[in-house]
Amino acid sequence: MLVVNRFVIDADDDEAVATFTERAGAAVEALAARPGYLRGQLGRAYDDPSRWSLVTEWESVGAYRRALGAFEVKVAATPLLAESLDEPSAFEVLTSAQPAGPAVGAASDRAPDPLPESRS
Repeated sequence: MLVVNRFVIDADDDEAVATFTERAGAAVEALAARPGYLRGQLGRAYDDPSRWSLVTEWESVGAYRRALGAFEVKVAATPLLAESLDEPSAFEVLTSAQPAGPAVGAASDRAPDPLPESRS
């Protein structure tokens, strides 16, 4: 499962950027300590330095939801996540590929299979 939170931070305000990156680092550390966390990273858009994303990957939606209930996450991550853009942030992974590997699809837990079966 992927969680993508996007933020808009004034790129011309060095203090705001520094504060945001410090808070984001603390949020990632708190999330990383929770069971089911796989990886996470903070990114900044090349084309618009006011746009940021915090992307984390989880074993399951349940692991992510349990992580959000942890005290450390409520203190270090929840206030930051609440400032993200108001848009869907949790995504199930339906296709993935390892480097130089084939794309491998998975059935959705929520929606009908995006690739209907072939009919003879």
